[in-house]
Amino acid sequence: MTGGVIERARWRDVFGHAEFRALFLAGVLSVAGDQLARVALSVLVFDRTSSAGLTALTYALTYIPDLLFGPLLSGIADRYPRRTVMIVTDVARAILVAAMAIHALPLIAVIALLIALQACGSPFNAARAATLPAVLPGDHYVLGKAANDMVVQFSQVLGFGFGGAVVVAVGTSGGLLLDAATFVLSALLVVFGVHRRPTPNGGQTSHGTNAPATNYFRDLAAGFSLVARTPQLRTLVLLATIAGFYVTVEGLAVPYAHEIGRGTTAAGFLLAASPAGAVLGMWLITKWQPEQRLRLLGPLAVLACVPLVFCIDAPGLLLSVALWALSGLASAYHLPTSAAFVQAVPDAQRGQAFGVASTALKSSQGIGILLAGLLADRWSPSVAVGTMGAIGTCAALLAGSAWARARRAANEIPAN
Repeated sequence: MTGGVIERARWRDVFGHAEFRALFLAGVLSVAGDQLARVALSVLVFDRTSSAGLTALTYALTYIPDLLFGPLLSGIADRYPRRTVMIVTDVARAILVAAMAIHALPLIAVIALLIALQACGSPFNAARAATLPAVLPGDHYVLGKAANDMVVQFSQVLGFGFGGAVVVAVGTSGGLLLDAATFVLSALLVVFGVHRRPTPNGGQTSHGTNAPATNYFRDLAAGFSLVARTPQLRTLVLLATIAGFYVTVEGLAVPYAHEIGRGTTAAGFLLAASPAGAVLGMWLITKWQPEQRLRLLGPLAVLACVPLVFCIDAPGLLLSVALWALSGLASAYHLPTSAAFVQAVPDAQRGQAFGVASTALKSSQGIGILLAGLLADRWSPSVAVGTMGAIGTCAALLAGSAWARARRAANEIPAN
């Protein structure tokens, strides 16, 4: 920081932190493992049942536990040393995935293991997210999160094809065992690459007493209360939930492609457009000064929705891809939004607050896709995309205005 102004970090500064390199590689392995598991399990279920419905249900189950267990289990990252939480959950996931590879296991048992696997991901992700600000100071954290988010987006573009090739080469059981190996490697990276740190709240509750198990749900409620009563945190979550309007393109890509007279290949281009645009957007945002990023959160949230309004007349493939890519480009505002959120939360409550925000985001995405599907059944995919884009634009304007007011109020508070 120079003269009160936060200096923009450089990539070589961020990757110069040895702990970050370990956490980054652990995150890459976790994402790769998740993608591989989804492909392998989809193939496994379809081979056993020949049912597209059960296969789709199994795939959906890889997301649902995050909504159910996210706020409940993320607080574990605040009650125990975060390094320990990451190691234990990685080892647990390795064991669960390895068990899924057993051929004689009944399908219902595989599904139960899958739910447990995804549930373990909530405390791991919360612990990792809460550790990053301690490893990366100031603007280094923003670039570190950008590197992580870019990997996630690239995995959406490339991961499924790579996962399919792996499953074809080694079979479903082999793919699941490889997935188990990624979690073991992730645990080893944390063991040898991340420093030991004490429990964030020193083993005490927010009231200063020893933390018995009976106070867990009180702490859970405290996480929700912290977000709800803090204007900056509340408005950052509102900005994040705007994703529920523009993420609808993912759920409607296939029917939209058929509506404009194209097939499955075109749907692939449409699906790739948004994450590809997001990767470019994140790279561009890291070139901006920190203050500029925060000032433009509202306008970028609006821009993420506006291009979809022009899809209401079902334009051709090239224009649709361009509009969806522009929406993805602007959606990169999530990077500084989530970074500002985590940095604004007291360290002792970062895990729980992360779980609250993550659940709000994923819930908005699930509800948005569901609503868009209902609209598409009633009218058409293009009308659904355009309508959600228009409603999202209005919602983004309101959320952006609330964020601007919260920032002004915070800046007007005199320093004591």
